[in-house]
Amino acid sequence: MPVIHGRKNALKVLERAEERNVPIPIFGTGSFWNIEAILIAAKNIKDKYQIAEMPVTVSMTYTYPCMAQAKRITVSAVPQIGFRSVMTQLRTLVDSPESPYKDIVVLPHLDHADPERDVWALTEGTQYLASAMFDAQRFPAEKNAELTADYVKAYGKEILVEGIMDELPVEAMHAKTVERISDADYPGRAAEYVKRTGIDFLVADLGTEQQAAGSSNCHYLGDRARRITGAVGRPMLTMHGGSSLPPEQLAQLGRDGVVRFNVWTKIARDAGKFAAFELCRRMEQVASGDFEATESAAFMRDNVRSAARSMEIIFEHLGYARLA
Repeated sequence: MPVIHGRKNALKVLERAEERNVPIPIFGTGSFWNIEAILIAAKNIKDKYQIAEMPVTVSMTYTYPCMAQAKRITVSAVPQIGFRSVMTQLRTLVDSPESPYKDIVVLPHLDHADPERDVWALTEGTQYLASAMFDAQRFPAEKNAELTADYVKAYGKEILVEGIMDELPVEAMHAKTVERISDADYPGRAAEYVKRTGIDFLVADLGTEQQAAGSSNCHYLGDRARRITGAVGRPMLTMHGGSSLPPEQLAQLGRDGVVRFNVWTKIARDAGKFAAFELCRRMEQVASGDFEATESAAFMRDNVRSAARSMEIIFEHLGYARLA
């Protein structure tokens, strides 16, 4: 089935990409139209390279304070409604026999799920998921490991679990004040955390910054990624803060043990700006009351066009041609 649920099915998809050193992008969404932008980008890359099984991860946060995507999905701002509606939208777009996206393999992912705030999503919500990020980064290190290990024990047989051992910088919030683990200690600490928790994927600090407005202030720590991968014994890294990296730095991620690449903010910003500029260009038509120029679908289609193109570029730089 193109929309993949559960651990066993997800592993089959991920193993093929890992064998070819191709990280799978985790594209976040906070709107229905962005879901289709993800699928359009995936279809275009699939068709270009004739990829038999084209994998992509569609993700959303639940009540994450920095960006609660499930609450943004509907005007009601009820996260459970947003979560369920995204899953319904995915199934409709991908699993319908007449769909142009029916050959895309989608792995739904829950991002930045808090152990206390997001209990429903982390428990009942797992029936919809291929993977979830159990985000205990706000807790002290000992408590973080304990909570994460408990979650893996309870749900690790059902879905793939992503864990995070230290607090990642978020632009305009704690990016300049977070206490960092030293570079020398990082690989050993990572190996200890993975062994203790039993997670499938590790979110590590690789020099990026979450929700960045641009890509000029951060630099990917490739050497650290390689040393972590060596210490834990296998490729299992997830990079967050993809918006802060220029696309040309993505080419080496797969060789360094990064198997998943999380990105959304820059894509959403750029698409919104593009759609706004296009709206301004047709302002004379809008002022005259022209329906096609004025109706919201015009703005959304421009947004989708820009977002899909940005995601195609990411697919290209991550090496999706190697999946052909």
